[in-house]
Amino acid sequence: MSQLIGAHVSTAGGTEKAMKRASEIGANAIQIFSGSPRFWKRRKLSEIATDKLFSEQDKYGVKEIYVHALYLTNLATDKPELAKKSVDALKYDLSFSSHIKAKGVIVHVGSHQGRGWESVRDDVATRIKEILDNTPKDSIFLIENSAGQKGKVNSDLSEIRWLIDTVGSQRLKWCLDTCHAFSAGYSLSKLQSKSNDNSTLRGTSKIDRGLITDEIAKYQLWDDLAVIHVNDSKGKFDGGIDRHENLGEGNITTEAFKEFLTHPQVAKKPLLLEVPGIEGNGPDKENIERLKELVK
Repeated sequence: MSQLIGAHVSTAGGTEKAMKRASEIGANAIQIFSGSPRFWKRRKLSEIATDKLFSEQDKYGVKEIYVHALYLTNLATDKPELAKKSVDALKYDLSFSSHIKAKGVIVHVGSHQGRGWESVRDDVATRIKEILDNTPKDSIFLIENSAGQKGKVNSDLSEIRWLIDTVGSQRLKWCLDTCHAFSAGYSLSKLQSKSNDNSTLRGTSKIDRGLITDEIAKYQLWDDLAVIHVNDSKGKFDGGIDRHENLGEGNITTEAFKEFLTHPQVAKKPLLLEVPGIEGNGPDKENIERLKELVK
């Protein structure tokens, strides 16, 4: 299979340990954190040896690495101290990404906390520019779409388009999360989105933003789409809830996943799982196998 199919894996014991863990579940691409996602503190890059990492990456056939930014960052905040911490943390993550030759850093941009997108977008763009201006030129900033919960920005693709155009850098691209899109009111299928009990969801939705593949084309975002998070959703359509579920166990139907994943443009993109896993320990071999069946 030429398409890259991977998952978020643990780096416990050292970044290089993630390569074997990926191989054990059948993944040929991975997503990792640069450190704990819930703490600001990070190691010096000089302390992270890459020789062993690159050797293990080659040994276990991991073709691409992506970094996920820590959860604490908020580039849409109106608090100067949090803004500075967020910018500094993302500068580190982009530098870390360059250090380990990753393909980019996937970022939850943050929340306007009720103030609205228009009131924060200029600050967000300015902060992204600062990050890009002060990080290695081979590092890539990847905006992740949100479910829209608690004022999270970038639940609407028009906001991502605006940021990419305003920042004006080839190093700014985006990551699509299927759970987030579904929860924000984007359908993955031409058929009406349905829950597992077959009750129609789109008919009662507050927002129906349209078919996600059509909307990506509308905003000319296919070329800027670098990677896709494939996650089922515990929440209902347009529920605004960011809760991932194992493939086939949530509210996104198998038919919807298959229609989306076999779209000609999607078939060109790396796919990464962020599901809880059958045993609750994160993405596993079973979910990798389910994803491979869906892309056939």
